[in-house]
Amino acid sequence: MAKQRDLLDFEVDGHTITALTAGPARPSGKPLIVALHGGTYTAQYFDVAGTPEGSFLDVATAHGYPVVAFDRPGYGGSTPLEPDANTFTRHAELLAGAVTQATARLAADRVFLIGHSIGGMIALMIAAAYPGLPLIGVSATGMGAVIPSGGAAEALGSLPPDETVDLPYDERDGVMFGPPGTYGAEGVRQAHGAYAPVPVRELVQAPAWPREHLPVVAPLVRVPVHNALAEFDALWHSSPENVARFAAMFSAAPFVDASVARGTGHCIDHHTLGIALHLRQLAFAAECAHWAAGAQRAEGEK
Repeated sequence: MAKQRDLLDFEVDGHTITALTAGPARPSGKPLIVALHGGTYTAQYFDVAGTPEGSFLDVATAHGYPVVAFDRPGYGGSTPLEPDANTFTRHAELLAGAVTQATARLAADRVFLIGHSIGGMIALMIAAAYPGLPLIGVSATGMGAVIPSGGAAEALGSLPPDETVDLPYDERDGVMFGPPGTYGAEGVRQAHGAYAPVPVRELVQAPAWPREHLPVVAPLVRVPVHNALAEFDALWHSSPENVARFAAMFSAAPFVDASVARGTGHCIDHHTLGIALHLRQLAFAAECAHWAAGAQRAEGEK
């Protein structure tokens, strides 16, 4: 049985960062999973059950993994940033500090980092720029190498840049979910509880990220990388060719596992086949733990 959900808060550089946590009833010795949500969601994104197997928090804790899902700045109880300061680089700085504090507070010696959509971009930036973290791997979902010109991502990014907007449910659902038959009514209902107003600065930065940041960030990531893009993603080009293009950019990663999440839309986790993603992420986390142990042994033999 999983522990009851807990709420934590951290103070980083004068900013409050809040988090939703869960874990197995007894310590398992498995790595701490740190999760970063995308735009228009809070940390509750990872506690939406798209299937009877439950949410990501349910599945991860059932397999013995403790999880900390952070509210990024401006979401949940986390301190908002002024529009000019609301950059993905600043998010990475603050969240890296919060991860450092979480590992100490929870006595974790290994971290597996998960990010969805904008959260995936920031997770990769953390993996590239903060080698002092005890990171064993990273999973970035709902983001990739190519955003189609003139698509939904650019339309969202055309909103007034200094505002925070609360998009109607039907507009979000049309972008976040795939076609009928790929999700259930209960998953959509729970997703509505995870929706939040979004600082438009995020939506402006996101379409430019694969062009301005990815080519610099990818070669600096030196831990294993997992990536999944939805088959019916409304924001990204998820063809096998573009998935392979994304994977090839991580030239310093020990190994990369990139694929199309079939039968899902952008918020993969909330679909009927979200459980398939969760099991793949946990399997990848186990592979990363094995790799990290081997790398540590090899270092000790030098």
